[in-house]
Amino acid sequence: MTIIKDKEYGGERPLYTLHDARLERVTIHLGESSIKESGNIEAYDCTFQGKYVFWECRKFLAEKCRFEASARSSLWYSEDGKLKDCHVDAPKMFRRMKGIDLQNCLFTDAQETLWDCDRVSIKDCEFHNADYFGMHTDNVRIDKLHLEGNYGFQYSKNVEIRNSLLNSKDAFWETENVTIEDSEINGEYLGWYSKGLTLIRCHITGEQPLCYCEDLTLVDCTFGSDANLMLEYSTVQASIKGDVHSIKNPTSGSITVEGRIGELIIDENQKAPADCTIKEI
Repeated sequence: MTIIKDKEYGGERPLYTLHDARLERVTIHLGESSIKESGNIEAYDCTFQGKYVFWECRKFLAEKCRFEASARSSLWYSEDGKLKDCHVDAPKMFRRMKGIDLQNCLFTDAQETLWDCDRVSIKDCEFHNADYFGMHTDNVRIDKLHLEGNYGFQYSKNVEIRNSLLNSKDAFWETENVTIEDSEINGEYLGWYSKGLTLIRCHITGEQPLCYCEDLTLVDCTFGSDANLMLEYSTVQASIKGDVHSIKNPTSGSITVEGRIGELIIDENQKAPADCTIKEI
């Protein structure tokens, strides 16, 4: 493996088609496509300022690296990439990639990050200013995610999330086969039009959560006092702990509340089969 230490590069494609190399304390200044069409690359304690760094790359590791704000769109169309202990100030990272492993990373401006990707692992990471995070991204495994940004994980499939804090309006819209455990989710209109969404021991706040859901499952979840008009037109199997503000017109299934239902609305707009059983215990 070639070792490149303490070097500085800039401009267009300075390390284009580089293979089997380790970069240590390398700085990539402003420019484009610095390590494009490369493979088997390790970058340690490097700084990236230019755009489109790891495009069309196969197998790379960036550890203790910094992607500055100017390094936007640095990880696209690549496969089997890992970021560990990195600080990322650049938006629009990870697009149309397969095989992403993120560990202990901080993303300060994660707008439009992680789009159209597949096979993603995230552990101990924070994403801030992360509107439209994870859109159309499938086969995701997450432990300890802190997400700050609206519209998270829309249109995604096969997602597992544990031990996380998600502050995201309109999250998990039109998702399929998503399971969230032991997490807090804050934001209006959670999970609308989802299929096979499962929430286990989660705390949920925000207006009108979990409407128009198909095959929704809630296990020992709690809801904030602002979670009103929930479960409208959803098919659901639910066990809920504590009081709930209001439930409106669930379509089918069973709901058990270990507490009080502030308001139960079943009116002429309920949709067939209109056979959901609801009880307080």
